[in-house]
Amino acid sequence: MFRRLLFISILILIILIGGFFFIYQTKKFSKDVLRVEILAPEKVKMGEEIEYTLRYKNNGNFLLENTRLVFEFPPYSKTENNKSRVIQDLEDIYPGEEKVIKFKARLIGKEGDSRTAKAIITFTPKNLTTKYEVETTFTSLIETVPFTLNFILPSKAERGKSFPYSLSYFSNVDCDLENLAIKIFSPPGFEIESAEPLSVDGIEWSLRKISKTEGGRINIRGRILTELEEKLTFRAQLGIWESGEFILIKETEKDLQVIQPLIFISQQVNGLSSYIASPGEVLHYEIFFKNIGESPFENLFIIAKISGPAIDFSTLQVKNGYIQEKEKLVIWDYKNIPELKQLAAQAEGKVEFFVKVRENLEAFEMGEEANVITTEVNISQIVQRFTVKVNSGLVVSQTVYYKSDEFENSGPIPPRVGETTTYTVRWEIKNYFNNVENVKVRAILPAGVSLTGNILPADEFRNFSFDSTSREILWMIGSLPAGTGVRGDPYFLSFQIALTPLPEQKGFFAPLIGKVRVSGENQFTNTIITFEDDEVTTALPDDFSHSGGGIVQ
Repeated sequence: MFRRLLFISILILIILIGGFFFIYQTKKFSKDVLRVEILAPEKVKMGEEIEYTLRYKNNGNFLLENTRLVFEFPPYSKTENNKSRVIQDLEDIYPGEEKVIKFKARLIGKEGDSRTAKAIITFTPKNLTTKYEVETTFTSLIETVPFTLNFILPSKAERGKSFPYSLSYFSNVDCDLENLAIKIFSPPGFEIESAEPLSVDGIEWSLRKISKTEGGRINIRGRILTELEEKLTFRAQLGIWESGEFILIKETEKDLQVIQPLIFISQQVNGLSSYIASPGEVLHYEIFFKNIGESPFENLFIIAKISGPAIDFSTLQVKNGYIQEKEKLVIWDYKNIPELKQLAAQAEGKVEFFVKVRENLEAFEMGEEANVITTEVNISQIVQRFTVKVNSGLVVSQTVYYKSDEFENSGPIPPRVGETTTYTVRWEIKNYFNNVENVKVRAILPAGVSLTGNILPADEFRNFSFDSTSREILWMIGSLPAGTGVRGDPYFLSFQIALTPLPEQKGFFAPLIGKVRVSGENQFTNTIITFEDDEVTTALPDDFSHSGGGIVQ
């Protein structure tokens, strides 16, 4: 019995000593066994390649097995193969052994941003089953960003004046930058009129890949609308889009002081300050100028730049000035205009020119500015921009055929008194520049002509009507987006008519359909626009197989 108790006591003692030794070793390993540190520059330039040196040493007396390293690069870093972390198994670490691993990266961010790298090594001491983990970090400060972002902006600008400014950018970063974007925040009271290159929303511009020593410029024109003489702050940001997040790397801002204009410039066209031009008409431009300052101007020049494909520049005529045809400029100087020689305080004057709007607006290529005529007037670096809307672009053409692919026509050609001949009338619509609402097409059907009821496209029947009393045909189109009938398939209506010539028409061409007239509400100019095409007789000018052979027999 005594021996049994002694054995149990010795066994319990051994277990206690073993547990104490295990706990002691556990604490020792978790705190002192493996030393891990990261060495790298504390201050860096954005985009330069830096090297992280990971150093680890076994300070204990035990072999460390099953070692694994996880190295996490700082967020937004550019690394080889675009890796954000490296995971690798390490060799066993013997007591007293020290090893080094190196990693390279380029840090992305703005000046003053901190970027932290982290290393984690896990291991198991030999003859133990517990896994241990040692973690360390290193933080670098982005001290400089070798990327310039500058506004090219005057210090002062006049209220109501249209003026250009630019934002230039240039990279001296040691690596290529992709997915770049620039955001420009215009202050309240400033309205953007145009930008080159274009921006989708007027705020953000996407940039191509930029390498070291490459750059560019965003050019913007706008107008100050605020009534107050105040300071406007323009602000811009440059960044990189990364996984849907905009990483800011550079920002800048510049102030502009709003001042009252010193020379007031205004324009009238055909006697109106707000004029809507029509195809084929002559425009009489009058440019008025007035010194609203307190001191005189001397030896002034006026330069007017005229732009817009609707203008026929060959018709340009100028009073007391001269034309630079290549640049499309009209210039007046103080030698010919007395008011420009000396413009006293509160004095005013005017210059004028004439130019014609093209009659056939189909003859030039469509574009965003095709329906606007622009005049940019420059007097002593005071620039004012004016626009005239062109009330144009909705066109209808009317053709009549005997030989037609749309309907099978019958009857004698040339037509005979008392006998019926059928024809195909085709109305084709083109809407070039503006969205148009409430579009209607009308024509009068002459005596002796009737409808057969055949219409193409067939579903347009619901929009087609005929008044038997007035004999007016009406096609109710409704809405016509810009480009209808110009881009893509033609927009048309074809219908069949029947002519039974009257005795008094014998020996003459008989009318088949009167003038066709299209009208609609131009959504750009807020006016009613119309266009007409000629009446058609049995001469059939568009049906070459029967043209001219339509005298009634």
